[in-house]
Amino acid sequence: MEKYTAPDRKRIPYGMMNFAVIRRDDCYYVDKTRFIPMIEEADKFFFFIRPRRFGKSLTVSMLQHYYDILAKDKFEALFGDLYIGKHPTRDRNSYLVLYLNFSGIVDELNNYRKGLDAHCQTMFDYFCDIYANYLPKGIKEELDKKEGAVEQFEYLFTECNKTNQRIYLFIDEYDHFTNAILSDIESLHRYTDKTHGEGYLRAFFNKIKAGTYSSIERCFITGVSPVTMDDLTSGFNIGTNYSLTPEFNEMIGFTEEEVRQMLTYYSTTSPFNHSVDELIEIMKPWYDNYCFAEECYGETTMYNSNMVLYFVKNYIQRGKIPRDMVEDNIRIDYEKLRMLIRKDKEFAHDASIIQTLVSEGYVTGELKKGFPAINITNPDNFVSLLYYFGMLTISGTYEGRGRSKLTIPNQVVREQIYTYLLSTYNEAELNFSSYEKNELASALAYDGSWKAYFDYIANCLKRYTSQRDKQKGEFFVHGFTLAMTAQNRFYRPISEQDTQAGYVDIFLCPLLDIYSDMKHSYIVELKYAKYKDPESRVEELRLEAIAQANRYADTDTVKRAIGTTQLHKIVVVYKGMDMPICEEV
Repeated sequence: MEKYTAPDRKRIPYGMMNFAVIRRDDCYYVDKTRFIPMIEEADKFFFFIRPRRFGKSLTVSMLQHYYDILAKDKFEALFGDLYIGKHPTRDRNSYLVLYLNFSGIVDELNNYRKGLDAHCQTMFDYFCDIYANYLPKGIKEELDKKEGAVEQFEYLFTECNKTNQRIYLFIDEYDHFTNAILSDIESLHRYTDKTHGEGYLRAFFNKIKAGTYSSIERCFITGVSPVTMDDLTSGFNIGTNYSLTPEFNEMIGFTEEEVRQMLTYYSTTSPFNHSVDELIEIMKPWYDNYCFAEECYGETTMYNSNMVLYFVKNYIQRGKIPRDMVEDNIRIDYEKLRMLIRKDKEFAHDASIIQTLVSEGYVTGELKKGFPAINITNPDNFVSLLYYFGMLTISGTYEGRGRSKLTIPNQVVREQIYTYLLSTYNEAELNFSSYEKNELASALAYDGSWKAYFDYIANCLKRYTSQRDKQKGEFFVHGFTLAMTAQNRFYRPISEQDTQAGYVDIFLCPLLDIYSDMKHSYIVELKYAKYKDPESRVEELRLEAIAQANRYADTDTVKRAIGTTQLHKIVVVYKGMDMPICEEV
């Protein structure tokens, strides 16, 4: 048997969150340590919100190792060749680090206090063990006699103060409790009990504030939503939210230059079948285009770092593009956000944010730094929540009116939103046949069988349309068609708005980098006439669609994307929920 030889290259730290292990194992690390001096210059109680799977936990781990007094002798090994190793700050390795991760709290929502107490007990005991030489004798034994996280925490920071120790408190996923309980539609009153009045979570954050008068000198707190923060601010009203601040736009996630540098490194250590530019062109529509500060719009956009690592890991292992551009963990995380759909459905039928987003291509709103959970269905608050969860990104201001224009950032998110949108059409227990859909998708891509595919969409739409959906008319038809085509693994549906009302075209862009042998691509011109419109209106729309399909097929975007596939121009006209026209031109 031939001996296996390990490749001589840095490991991809996909799924890794421990900074010390990443450095010890010679993994590829995108250096974000240049932000440490900026964090030190910022307010001492630092809130930072970013979407799931974006690298927050690794950032927290990096900061822990930089400030931990016990890691002083490891400074050169961990940071020597990084920016901060060459430009260290005065505060390096000068704190006792207390780390709490609220995502580890697994008790039932109606018994959250028990889970919080258990997690804090474990972490407080660990703190007492590792810093025993810096703390009063017997502190752990006395702490264990105290009842619950709130009382134990107060005792801990008070005792630290007696020996003039400084604590740097890190809380990762501080809002885990909120997001979990909001996904249970019956639990808002329990959430309010925990965060308002004398609620236990509120009492805990009150105690953090008290600790800042004692030995807690700095806090760094991360999460994915601003909801809990607002409900807790009167308990902990000394923190500053830096989530929308331009100087920290690039702190988490990867810039395109950072992605390019990574690909360039691996192109010299691994067999590459694409150029770096070609790989960037493939990755960009899927993982890029996050903007976390309005002032940065038009300048730097950010890639989802977790998705980039997933892609590069798969590419260097196999030498080809991953068949599935969306990793399963991302899908699982987005599943947790289904409460967004439930909240969206609470709006009036003509004001659904997600429906408007899909139909119009954008929504507008004023981004809020925080808001109470009870006000989540306020349109600006809901838009802000979608933004913080990474479902929307800043795309400038709307017609100079001072409101942010927000769009879906990329194909990963678009796929999740279209899946959600289909779930909103589930009022009649709509169950699409996965087998039938997959068979139709394959026939569309490889056999050019487009008629059966669009007939299937039309039949589903007609069978499961509610009265409320009919009132939405063209919004519903366009949104439903986009959502259905987004389920087709062979294509990336690109929807481009025209200035004319009621017009949307869909380019089913073939994913030839993944399915190199597919043979057909499609432009779909979709028109909508009302039930009461005369037949002459249907013919008028058909002729408009033909002209637009021909014009769009002649663009460089389409010509470049279709490769060797045969391009079909399909015209679809709906009259109400019926599809009288479905033809190739």
